[in-house]
Amino acid sequence: MRKFIAILGGFLLSTSISAQTVDQAEEDTQDHLIWTEPQIAQLQQLVDARASEGLEDCAITNFSQPNSASDPFRRSRLASVAANELMLAYLDGCSPASARAKWNIGSDDRNIDTQQLLMKALVRNDLTAYFNALRPRNPHYQVLRAAYATETDAEKRSTLAVNMERWRWMRLVMGDKYLLVNAASFEVTLWENDTKLKTWPVIVGKTKSPTPVFEATVSGVILNPWWEIPTSIVAEGIGSMVRNNPSAARKKGYVFENGRYRQRPGPNNALGQMKLVMPNPYSIYLHDTPNKNRFAEPVRTFSHGCIRVGGAIDFDKTLLEGAATEEQIDEILANRTTTKLSLTKPIPIYIAYFTAEGADDGGVRYFPDVYKRDVLKLARNEPRTDCAA
Repeated sequence: MRKFIAILGGFLLSTSISAQTVDQAEEDTQDHLIWTEPQIAQLQQLVDARASEGLEDCAITNFSQPNSASDPFRRSRLASVAANELMLAYLDGCSPASARAKWNIGSDDRNIDTQQLLMKALVRNDLTAYFNALRPRNPHYQVLRAAYATETDAEKRSTLAVNMERWRWMRLVMGDKYLLVNAASFEVTLWENDTKLKTWPVIVGKTKSPTPVFEATVSGVILNPWWEIPTSIVAEGIGSMVRNNPSAARKKGYVFENGRYRQRPGPNNALGQMKLVMPNPYSIYLHDTPNKNRFAEPVRTFSHGCIRVGGAIDFDKTLLEGAATEEQIDEILANRTTTKLSLTKPIPIYIAYFTAEGADDGGVRYFPDVYKRDVLKLARNEPRTDCAA
């Protein structure tokens, strides 16, 4: 949490403010923050402008009464309550818990000491910088926000609002380097310092077996992987093939060992030539596939939930940069030896769902809502939770 305070505090405090000034402010505002009239007016402007963030339905405490002359302390307390409510809306949205059903990306943003940050913003007398620092930092959010300000089509505005809210459900600090899978755009992108480095196409789960929304940590790559066949897929026919037609099963690499069905590494392996090491409770992974032709389809919902990557070898070479040379990777692949290679540094991966995002030309790309998840009621009308149920 200190990392959050340090990062956000950097936006709010200039070096010209001495530690003594801050210490004095903390002492003077031990029970409540003292607001000046100009600061209260600035807060009112920010509250009124929350519609530009798609937060117009968020309830904010009314701090217009009493006036400062008749009861300055109560007015300041109400302003502090309203500022913190608006801050939480910026950080975490204001949608009900039901809207986040199956959104399994956690965030500890709500644990940020907002009172301390608010105090620093008042010392600097710059609330705007404080709230600007709480917006999602990925460039996609900025594009959606700009589009929302000018869009007149009701359906598109609704889509923009839903996806802006989803960005608020993400972590404010997603990592210096991270992977982002957008199941709606059928892409995985590599980001560094919130700058997009590279994009690869993906295939995601069928509508009957949708790819879940979650986060994990990628620590390495397995080249020439074995496929540990899930029970549900065994029941679809692989189990009976191994039992009743062993010669056909052997040709496909299927074996039954130690009470489990597996598929040997090879050209027909369902995982292709690589699989990410990214432990998670859903048993969902990014991997290669022998069926390359399906990447030509515009809507790529063909898997049982896992994520197949187009250009998978380029993908793993990019991730393994600094840990293994391209020649070393090619040699391992050619030998068909199952090998685990570790990244130089583990990176987070976010499996998300955005039906609108920024385009390279500065516009907005809209995607089909293949999983029918955009029908959300975003107004605050029931208790929220920090993460999905």
